[in-house]
Amino acid sequence: MSKMSWKPGNMLYPLPAVLVTCRDKQGNDNVLTIAWTGTICSDPAMLYISVRPERYSYPMIRETGEFVVNLTTEELLKATDYCGVRSGRDEDKFRAAGLTKGEAQQVNAPIIMESPVNIECKVKEIVPLGSHDMFIAEVVNVQVSDEYMNEKGTFDLSAAKPLAYSHGRYYEMGAELGSFGYSVRKKA
Repeated sequence: MSKMSWKPGNMLYPLPAVLVTCRDKQGNDNVLTIAWTGTICSDPAMLYISVRPERYSYPMIRETGEFVVNLTTEELLKATDYCGVRSGRDEDKFRAAGLTKGEAQQVNAPIIMESPVNIECKVKEIVPLGSHDMFIAEVVNVQVSDEYMNEKGTFDLSAAKPLAYSHGRYYEMGAELGSFGYSVRKKA
């Protein structure tokens, strides 16, 4: 197998495609699609989102220091794409995308009721990076939809059919190939 060199670029794919919800101090809500996101710490639970400063939601998140990451599913595919290509400056994207607003429990922001997981966050630091600023945030609450609880009493996100994003395209998640530690686990 041979290799080709390309100019530096983001080739770390796939990524989750998530819907981030926020509210400004005047009570205006918005939702935007983000793929530049991920886990950065487990204790305390922390994640990041990267947002372009010219996005409508950017000053909302910067001003309040709060937002919610709503995981997406196959059922939310059209809304996920729509909220990434339309601006909340021009319309109510919740209404236009057919999303149901709920309320976060620990932050002043809406959640998306159709999302299987709503991760409530408080910003700890904003890091200017270039095209995007990274909002490093602590997870202060997680709401999960009980319809994805399995017979063992654990949350089964795979049943929700989460979305992944790669090079401008959305994908469904595939079949489970193993679980953490399977390569060294002793057989019974």
